[in-house]
Amino acid sequence: MIAQDRLVGIDVSRDHLDVFCLWDSRHLRLPNATAGHIELVAICQSCQGVRVGFEATGGFEWALWETLASAEIDARQLPPAQIKWFAASRGSQAKTDRIDAELIARFMAFRPDAGRRLPAENLRLLRSLTTKRGQLVEMRKRLVCQIKARNRCGGAEDLAAMDKQLGTLLSAQIANTEQRIEQTLRANNMTCNRARALRSVPGIGPVTSAILIAEMPELGLITGETAAALAGLAPIARDSGMLRGKRSIGGGRRQVRHVLFQAALVAAQHNPTLKCFAARLKSRGKPHKVIIVAVARKLLTIANAICRNDVQWVPSTAN
Repeated sequence: MIAQDRLVGIDVSRDHLDVFCLWDSRHLRLPNATAGHIELVAICQSCQGVRVGFEATGGFEWALWETLASAEIDARQLPPAQIKWFAASRGSQAKTDRIDAELIARFMAFRPDAGRRLPAENLRLLRSLTTKRGQLVEMRKRLVCQIKARNRCGGAEDLAAMDKQLGTLLSAQIANTEQRIEQTLRANNMTCNRARALRSVPGIGPVTSAILIAEMPELGLITGETAAALAGLAPIARDSGMLRGKRSIGGGRRQVRHVLFQAALVAAQHNPTLKCFAARLKSRGKPHKVIIVAVARKLLTIANAICRNDVQWVPSTAN
């Protein structure tokens, strides 16, 4: 177990790293560039058993994360929401980069099991590809809406030709990205076998399986309840005294939750086990959205069990 005083909290921004070393209460600011990463590695290697923590910051932390991992330093990406709640529990209202760095270090002392380690290189590539595919699909959806709006108002023919060319280009790029995703999955035995097993479940197709593998590498190593919480599909209780509030979902990994919601719409109609499950909920008077969320959670539980047991899906064993 790592001593609590061997912790480093980092507030990551685009240009700087605000660092707090818990063992000597030292604050320092380093550039978020190669030189700053190397200096931070040297600081961490000066003391054995150091653990580094930083919040997810939209990608600004990935180069640092890879550098620390290559130097065999235990580096964890932490959920920003948990840091925020930890700060509130301490009565801390001020917010600066220095304060945030210290909060992260003290949060790790309070929750030594929190955070996740750097995914394998092939999973990082897969994650980049699935993210890019999602961006391209969103761009194509916007283009379709723009074309419909222009057609209602009338427009020049040359603009229609431009939109057609752009739509063709986006469709070609989406197809190329999907091909690269398949190649990345097949290049590794683990991801290839996992994708094959996940796609054996009616409702989980190529897109859903790729996103589950890329965004939830923990599948098969955690419980179904934990998987649901990570995906933001676990019902949150809101009870107090005699009050019984409505359960709701939220948080978690947004991309996983959204793709599972879409997969649940298909599974509720074409997966024999989940179709019966959805019918039972409907007979109890549950709203449609509640049914789809429950099916999505059940679908994730099945996916987690399949990854844990390394087997294909069989209807009789998925109940």
